[in-house]
Amino acid sequence: MPRPKRYWPMIEASRSEACLAARLCNDPSEARAFEGFVVHMHLAYLYLLHAIFTRDGVDFRYWRRDRPNRLEKIDGEPKRWELARYVVERWPSVDPVRSNIEFFVGLRNKIEHRYASQSQLSLQAALGGLAQAHLLNYEEELVAQFGQEVTLATKLRFPVFIGTFTDSGEATLLRLRSALPAPLRTFISEYHSGLSDEITSDRRYELRLRLVNELVARDPDALALQFTRFDDLTEEQKDAVEALGRKGLVIIREQRRGVVNPELMKPNRVISAVAAALPFVFHRGHFIRSWQKLGVRPTVGSIHPERTDERYCLYDEMHGDYGYTKAFVNKLTKLLATDEGWREFFGEDPRVKESSEVLEDLAAG
Repeated sequence: MPRPKRYWPMIEASRSEACLAARLCNDPSEARAFEGFVVHMHLAYLYLLHAIFTRDGVDFRYWRRDRPNRLEKIDGEPKRWELARYVVERWPSVDPVRSNIEFFVGLRNKIEHRYASQSQLSLQAALGGLAQAHLLNYEEELVAQFGQEVTLATKLRFPVFIGTFTDSGEATLLRLRSALPAPLRTFISEYHSGLSDEITSDRRYELRLRLVNELVARDPDALALQFTRFDDLTEEQKDAVEALGRKGLVIIREQRRGVVNPELMKPNRVISAVAAALPFVFHRGHFIRSWQKLGVRPTVGSIHPERTDERYCLYDEMHGDYGYTKAFVNKLTKLLATDEGWREFFGEDPRVKESSEVLEDLAAG
């Protein structure tokens, strides 16, 4: 019998961590279920990439900068790359898979041992699509690198659950989404604001599912649950699915967003911050045209004031007004920093500040 590859124990350890992550996430009696999922999937990816680079003969140890021929060591052992470094080496270009993993790396640093079980439930409700994509991406990478024999398909099953199958369950999940602690909402909004629409709409970054109860005769050769990729549908089928999404309940990242966030900014503060960062005059009229053009919030008098773009704006239900994120300020300053950018956005030439206006903006900042 041939000796097993020296990276094989790493694969087994990785698979065990992924299975444990899924079990914790699906266990209703586990108080810190989502934290457990994030932590153990972190280890699963770490061991998987460790195995890949070991197989490929890549040196993933850190070498000392002052003495390049000496290894960095921790407690006498060579210091190896952390997950963030592995990810950059494996996916050099930014893509949905890399962005999804990096989101969870950042989230782990935010949540580990910090939030109670209620916040864990809110996280799971708000980030379920990202978590599902996280696990599926892991499975695809595992099988692509080491073959079908290591698949988790024989170990993991679609959980039996109630969730949005009932109106009351759906209402509860929506309430949980809006109950995330302010620092987590800010982290999520700012991370998403730094990604392109192409990445955030990709299923490998966040998986969105629509479940339709199909009334058909029992087929002994069919699975109870089957997954069909949108790209595999015919044009006629795609049109039908999109029509279903428009008419029915759509699974979106947030639908009810009533929160009070101490890190949000009032309009005057946004205007001052953007004006201070630009060489051009930026006033309230520009601010209003900006949120309208970018669609960051509904118009005045909307019957659904909570339907904002959570990356840039959140609705405060208690006070009936809006707060804007730092990401919105960053977005505007980036778009409007040049003559060309200003003209493209507003359709008019910018007015360069006079010296007195520059001083006023500096004083306001």
